[in-house]
Amino acid sequence: MTGPIRVLLVDDQELVRAGFRVILQSEPGIEVVGEARDGAEAVEAAAQLRPDVICMDVQMPGLDGLEATRRIRDAAPDARSASSAQPAVLVLTTFDRDDYLFAALEAGASGFLLKTASPEKLIEAVQVVAAGDALLAPDVTRRVIERAAGGGEGDGGAPAPRTPDPRLDELTEREREVLELLARGRSNAEIARELWLGEATVKTHVSKILLKLGLRDRVHAVVFAYEHGVAVPGEGDAG
Repeated sequence: MTGPIRVLLVDDQELVRAGFRVILQSEPGIEVVGEARDGAEAVEAAAQLRPDVICMDVQMPGLDGLEATRRIRDAAPDARSASSAQPAVLVLTTFDRDDYLFAALEAGASGFLLKTASPEKLIEAVQVVAAGDALLAPDVTRRVIERAAGGGEGDGGAPAPRTPDPRLDELTEREREVLELLARGRSNAEIARELWLGEATVKTHVSKILLKLGLRDRVHAVVFAYEHGVAVPGEGDAG
């Protein structure tokens, strides 16, 4: 990516938007190009401003952040074409409801961060999703794994069937190893160390995995791995 990362802030609270603006614009490589007070304004602003990253609240009056994310992603080019032309949506919320989290995943969000995260974490999250990677906070990774494993007791979530998928047969043995480590929350650098590979080679493997499985990003690779039994909750650390 050339030039600063262009960010659109979406939140119904002006003080929250102002705080995020101050934090992000303190970083030389980030530029806040616009703000929106609700989902409808976000969809319009995304089309007009063509940001690289959209920091999206969930609970807003009118059109909420989930439906806004879905509409923005549906209007964008395919994820496997020119990723620079497609905004990455970073959901900023308190994660007090799991149904919001999984609905946002399905809508196509690329990252999740608590609003209570430090300014440094917010800056890092914007940089990560702008680079085409995806970001899950540790608490979110845990919830994804629990949901894919069948949900926790009393959480009201229907168990997700861990069924084989024929697309897995297209993966090489090495690509499957990489997918398993992705599901453990490993970064490219950590995968490279564990498998004795170069980091550039790992990036190539990740790209091929996403292409073969028809997935948007690493977040959806984690969900896919647990839903289809590539990774088993309880083995290794889950991030």
